[in-house]
Parts: sequence; C-alpha cells; structure tokens
Amino acid sequence: MPFLREERPQQTLSLGGSSISFASPASTPLALEPRGAFPRVDRRYGVVRRKVRLDAKEVNALRPREREFKASRNECAELEKVAASDGAVKQMLLGGGFVDCRIGSRLSLAISFALVLLGFLFVLQNNFSLNKHVNLLQDQLSKQQARLLHCDSYGSAYSIDTISQERDQDFQKILKSFALFVSLAILCIPLVVIRHTDEISRFWKSSGSEEISLSKQLAYRVDVFLSVYPFSKPLTLLLATLLLIYLGGLALYGVTDGSLADSLWLSWTYVADSGNHANSVAIGPRLVSVSISFGGMLIFAMMLGLVSDSISKKFDSLRKGKSEVIGKNHTLILGWSEKLGSLLNQLSIANENLGGGMVVVMAERDKEEMELDIAKMEFDFRGTSVICRGGSPLILADLKKVSVSKARAIIVLAEDGNADLSDARALRTVLSLTGVKEGLKGHIVVELSDLDNEVLVKLVGGDLVETVVAHDVIGRLMIQCARQPGLAQIWEDILGFENCEFYIKKWPQLYGMQFEEILISFPDAIPCGIKVSALGGKIILNPDDCYVLQEGDEVLVIAEDDDTYAPSKMPMVKDAVYINIVQSARKPLKILLCGWRRDIDDMIVVRGGYLPRDFTIPKSPEKILFCGWRRDIEDMIMVLDAFLAPESELWMFNEVPESDREKKLVAGGLDFFRLENITLVHREGNAVIRRHLESLPLESFDSILILADESVEDSAIQADSRSLATLLLIRDIQAKRLPFKEAMFSHIEHGSFSQGSWIREMQQASDKSVIISEILDPRTKNLLTMSKISDFVLSNELVSMALAMVAEDRQINDVLEELFAEEGNEMQIRTADLYLREEEEMNFYEIILRGRQRKEIVIGYRLAEGERAVINPPVKDLRRQWSSKDVFVVISEKER
Repeated sequence: MPFLREERPQQTLSLGGSSISFASPASTPLALEPRGAFPRVDRRYGVVRRKVRLDAKEVNALRPREREFKASRNECAELEKVAASDGAVKQMLLGGGFVDCRIGSRLSLAISFALVLLGFLFVLQNNFSLNKHVNLLQDQLSKQQARLLHCDSYGSAYSIDTISQERDQDFQKILKSFALFVSLAILCIPLVVIRHTDEISRFWKSSGSEEISLSKQLAYRVDVFLSVYPFSKPLTLLLATLLLIYLGGLALYGVTDGSLADSLWLSWTYVADSGNHANSVAIGPRLVSVSISFGGMLIFAMMLGLVSDSISKKFDSLRKGKSEVIGKNHTLILGWSEKLGSLLNQLSIANENLGGGMVVVMAERDKEEMELDIAKMEFDFRGTSVICRGGSPLILADLKKVSVSKARAIIVLAEDGNADLSDARALRTVLSLTGVKEGLKGHIVVELSDLDNEVLVKLVGGDLVETVVAHDVIGRLMIQCARQPGLAQIWEDILGFENCEFYIKKWPQLYGMQFEEILISFPDAIPCGIKVSALGGKIILNPDDCYVLQEGDEVLVIAEDDDTYAPSKMPMVKDAVYINIVQSARKPLKILLCGWRRDIDDMIVVRGGYLPRDFTIPKSPEKILFCGWRRDIEDMIMVLDAFLAPESELWMFNEVPESDREKKLVAGGLDFFRLENITLVHREGNAVIRRHLESLPLESFDSILILADESVEDSAIQADSRSLATLLLIRDIQAKRLPFKEAMFSHIEHGSFSQGSWIREMQQASDKSVIISEILDPRTKNLLTMSKISDFVLSNELVSMALAMVAEDRQINDVLEELFAEEGNEMQIRTADLYLREEEEMNFYEIILRGRQRKEIVIGYRLAEGERAVINPPVKDLRRQWSSKDVFVVISEKER
C-alpha cells in the first residue's frame, strides 16, 4: 500500500570531516521490525495502529533488501567506531602534548618525499639496467645462434657459460642497486635528521623542560670546534671532499657498468675538474655526474675561500707584527721614545764591524706606524736590520714573541711624560722580565727618569739590571761642561760609537808589567784603567804607576773599535822625559796675581814639572745661574755644592713661585743644612721675556745653565725653541752691557746692517761667561754650532749613546758612573804649559809620561787652531812642536 511505504529522509554521519549518507530504515517492512519498535502512526488515521500482513512472495522479495540493509548497518557501525577511535586519538594527542599536528605532517611529508625519491631513483636505475640487460641478451642470443650454425658441439658448454654470466650479471645488478640505494640513503638521512632535530629531541625531554634544544647544542659544538681548533676548517673540508668522492663513486657504480675503483676515480675527476662530466652518456650517469660536479664546485669555492682567508690572516698577522721573532744574540728594545732614533743609530754603528746585526723593537704601537717612523730616520743602518713588533712588555706572551730569553741585551726605554709613571712602568717591565721561565741570556739596561727610583729597580732586577738615570747624567754633565767649556764635545765623541769609546779585554802577554809600561804598549789605544780580578772584577780608573798586572786582570782602554787595537813592543822615548818644565836659564821673576780665576792652578808652574800630591790649589767662589726648572734640580744642586768653592752663589730663575720651590726641593730630597759651599738666590720670571731677563745681573755670572724646562720637556721642538730664545736674549743683553772692542774687527759703515756684527758681540760676551744649553732635538745642534755663541749638551742623544754603550758592554756602566760622580776620577781639560815648554818637540807617548807626573792619563788634545779635540791620536810616535795655547784632555782625580 502506498501509505505503508513512505520514505524517510536520509541520515548523515560525520566522521573526521567526511560525511556518509545512508537511507533511513523507513522502507523496511513492518514485519521485519523488532517487537520493541515504536508504533507507526498514520496522519490520516490518528493514533490507530494497524497490523499488516505480507504474503510469502513479498517476504521473499524483501529478503535481499534486508541483507543489504544489514550490511550497510554493519558498515555504518564500523565507521562510527573508527570515528570514535579517531576522536579519542585526537583527544589523547591534544591532551598529552607530544607533537603538534603541523610538525607531524611535515615530518611525514619529508619522509614520504625521501621514500618517493628513493623509489623513483631505484626504479629509474632498474629501468636502465633492464634496458642494458635486454640489449646484452639480444647480442648474446645473436652470437649464440651464429655459433650454433657453425658448431653444434659447443652448444652445451656455451649455454653453461651464458648461465654463469647471467648469474654474475644478476649479482652485479643487485650490488649496483644496493650501492645506489646506500649512497642516496647516506645523503638523505642526515639531511632529514638535521631538519627535524628539534622534533626528535622533544621525545627525549619531559614536558615543560627548559633545557637547550639539541639543534642549538649541535650548532654551539660546531662553532667551538671551528673557532678553537686551528685545523678544524681544513679537516672539515677534507672530510667533505672524501665524502663527496665516496658517495659519488657509489652512485656512479650503481648507474654505470664500470668497477667500483673506476667509479671512485671517475668521481674524483668530477670533483677536481667539473668539466669532465661532459663525456657522460645516458640519463643516469649524467644526473650523477652533474651532481658530483656541482658538489666539486662548491668544495672548490670553500677551499678557495679558506686558502684566501688563511693568506689574508697571515699577511694581517705579519702587518700587525703578531708573528714570533726567530733569532738569537739580538738587541731588544722595549718601549718607544724620542731617544729611539739616536739609539738605533749608535747600535748600527756598533754592529758595523760584524757586518750588521738585528735589533728588535717592541712597543704598544701599530707595527706599520713604527716602521714608517723608523724609515724617516736620516741615517744609514749599516747592515743592521730593525724588526718591529706590537705588544706590551708587561705580558709574558708578548715577550716570548720577541725571543726575550735569547737576546744578548734588553733596553727598557723611559716613556715621555710623567717621571713617576714612567719609572713605575719600567719597574713592572723588569718584574716581567725576571719572570721569564726560560731565563734571560743577556742583561737589562733600564733608563730611569728619577734617581730616587734607581734603588728599587736594582732591588727587583738584581745582578741582571744596569740603570742609566737620564736626568742625573745630563745634569752632572752640564755642571762639568759649565766648569770646563768644550767638554761636551769630548763626551759626545767618547760616548758615541763613531769615534773612540771604552773597551775591556784580557791580554795575557801583559801580565807582570807595571801600569806605567802598559800605558805606552798600545799604538792604537790608550789604557786608562784596570779591571782587578782579585777585587771581584772592580774597575780602577787611573791606577798607580807601580801596579803590576796580575793573571785574570783586564785592561780598560779607549779605542776606535774592539778589533782595532792590540799591544806591541814598547816605543823608544827620550831618556830625559822627566825634566824641569821651568827653564833654568830664565831669571827669577816676582809676579803679582791680582784676583782669582777658577783655572789659576793651570797658571802655576811647579818645579819638577808636576804638582805634589799634597799640594792643593784653593778654589774661588763662583756665581752660577739656572734658567728653568727640572724635576731633578735638587740633585744638580747637591752635585754643584760638591764642586764649587765656599761662598758661591746659585741663582735660580724660573716660573715656579718662590713659595713653592722650597717645598718641591725638600720633597725631592734636598737637605738645605747639607749645603756647605753655595747659597741659593731665587728669582721668579719667564726666561723668554726680555724684561724679566734684564732684571738679572747677567754680565756677572761665571756660568749660565739653560735647562729644558719641565713644563715643555715632553716636546723636544718646543723645549729647544724656548732654550734657543733664552740663549739669544741673554747673549744680546750681555753684549749690550759689556763694552764692545770694535778695533778688533773690521770697520762697519754707519747705518749699514751686518749679520756678523751682533754675532761678534755675542761671541765677545761668551768670553766673559759660559752658557750651557740643554738641547733635546739633534737638529737644533746645527744652529748653535754655526753661531758659536754657546756650548750645548745634546741630552737625548748623549743618553742614547750611554744606553747603547752599556747595552754592548755592561761593565762600562761602572766607568761612566765614576766619571759622572762627585768623587773619584773625571774628564778634565788642561792647558799645555803644564806638560811642555813653548814650541817643544815631543811625541804623544812622551806627553802621556809627562802627564803621569801629575797622576793624570792624557787621552787626547785640541790644537789652538783646531775646532775639535782629537781623542786617541792615530800616530802617537809622531814628533811635533806644541804650543802653549794647545789643551790636553785628561782623566784625573777630582779636585777637592
């Protein structure tokens, strides 16, 4: 009946985003419904239920539809279970927090892509192999048919060989397929693992853990390996090259017919030369060869970058002076100052007889700047090579870089600037040098700025250290030059290596001889002292004539070089060497000396030609002016007090307020109660202002010392300009106050200007008083030399000479300390009438013996018409006539 077959709408089941539609069971016969089913209600009959009976024919017709419905219902139940399980899995994953859906999809996608790629390549290789195999079988079949036609007897044997060859070919095919698969797996698996390192590491960490991810740890370890170990980059490049060669060889072995060895060699050729892949045939070999060639180009680019980076680093290291100095017996200079140029010049001269040497300079400056400054120095290095390195002498690694343990001498320069800071740094440098584990082969020469710090440096350095106090040396030298004009030039010749200098050496052939005999035993040197082995190597200057040279003693001489002199047999001299200087034919005279001169001892002629040892000449008071202020001026005052006669005056003229001077002098160590011979007179003013200088009695001073003022001593040019201006102003004021003897010079027309007029006036004023100027820059020397209006002391150059001399032979430092000290022996200039008569003909050996009557050692002379003194005359046995206006340079005991 139609109303009994009313169709119900379709029901839809949603499963995981997909919907499944199935028919409603309304079409099911009522007889087939279960008993507990809900009653069917017809709209037309209200709620009346009707029981419908079907005949057997209709039931049989509906049974197939029933079976179909059961099957569909079972299928729907299974789908509902699947949907329920899918929802449970989703709920479990979302609740547990293992892996995000997006990450899982990417991982599955990457793995699927890798598997598809492997499968594609495997199928492609099998296709190529099958194609080749088919071609090979066809060729073999044709050959077999041809052989069977000619010889049937060999058919069975040939078939056996063919079977064995086929087996071998099958095995080779399997092996090649396995090789191709292994090469692709080795290439792809690390990429997949690296790509998903973080996802893999999450399975090993608990939820909420704050540990660093595995990828960051791996990146950090790789970074440390590449940055810490110097061989890491070449090793990584080598491993990458080998890996590419082996993987490429396996891949080529899988797509070609060659052996594994041939494939590896072919892979190497592709890596080494990317153009070799052009000879490849077929698609498979071409793909593999192109891949290997691309990897070879990448490795070659990496290798080129690595080599270029290494070369750039090496050149940068050489440019910045970071490489180690490989050498020994070199001179090491630590620090940088304005004295470096003069010091390098002296060391170059000293190494000239050796064919040159090596000098290493290490300072906290850029290597290129140091080399540029050294290249600007205007002197010849004479074969000496100068190597610059940047570094700090306070760091042991930098000291090791310049081979400090193998240097024969180490010179520590004082820095320009504050004296205390400079000496403190020198002290720390000495501490660093004494801490070298390998030990020091040579000695240390330290330049100090303040005499008070010398004891501390010697305490730290011990026997390894020799100190040269620059300001103390220059101050004492200026005082000596002020008392004896012309002595500065003599010291310049003796301290430098250009002329004559001090040398100490053993001469066994002289053992047993007296010092008086040794004096005339060297034709090319002048002995002036003995190093006595019995006294622990103490050097005695100007010993007694009767001293006998003992075994182990050494002779101190003044010579041109250490290999230019040697003893010889004694020369022939006159028997009447010891003669009366006063001529007996002359009548006795009665002479009155009105006044007192500081050289009055030279005016006195003593019977017998010598001054008795117990005869002392009284000194006259002097008046000396100091222009400027030095940090060690208190030491100069103490030295000057030891040299001058009582009641002498020392005028101090500078810009330091008079109220602060006494405090500074006391702080520097000056004890006013110990001053016995001088009286301090203070004047305040600027030495470059004329009206300030005019307030001083400049014409009444015996000596004037122009010091490099402490305020401008850091700049050599500024200090020299100030000293030169002060010198010209003082000389001009003196010339105006002193009468000018115009009769001695040519007539000058009135109103005309002559440059020589004021120079002559200043030269005339220089006869009245001596002016000693402290010069820092050697270029200022030429201005003072041409004018001849003042003597000068090249402080920086003389200190550099002393440093170089002590660096060459540390024993010379004891000699210099005695010659500059207040007691002992010193360098002096004597007039000729103390040793000979007017126009007497004598050789230099005889003058040396005449000098021994006064217990002096004559080391040179300066002729009346000469401008410079001659130290260690080359031809000592040459006889000549001498003038009373000549002067001699001697080493004698200091006058008291």
